[in-house]
Amino acid sequence: QVQLVESGGGLVQPGGSLRLSCAASGRIFSINAMAWYRQAPGKERELVATITSGGTDNYADSVKGRFTISRDNAKNTLYLQMNSLKPEDTAVYYCNARIRVLTNAYDYWGQGTQVTVSS
Repeated sequence: QVQLVESGGGLVQPGGSLRLSCAASGRIFSINAMAWYRQAPGKERELVATITSGGTDNYADSVKGRFTISRDNAKNTLYLQMNSLKPEDTAVYYCNARIRVLTNAYDYWGQGTQVTVSS
């Protein structure tokens, strides 16, 4: 059984910062690409940022220059550093990982963590 558990969400004022974490646990052979998604009320889930196992990252235009995705492969943990937060960043943030379990790889999702940007 593999689990992804997010933490670090909360309420922050516009211009503030938050750091999200996502820890993977269970019978993991290896972790390939990892990503953060978000879903705002009434909107579809959207891709925020991705990172390969080698550390290559990509970002949605809406967060480029403000958010930084990173990972600690030794700890099977994904991070999202969010700076200069805006009210439109308010959403539930989900981590996603492509995890190899024995001979097959599967997509796993965390339960989500709420980020609210408001004064």
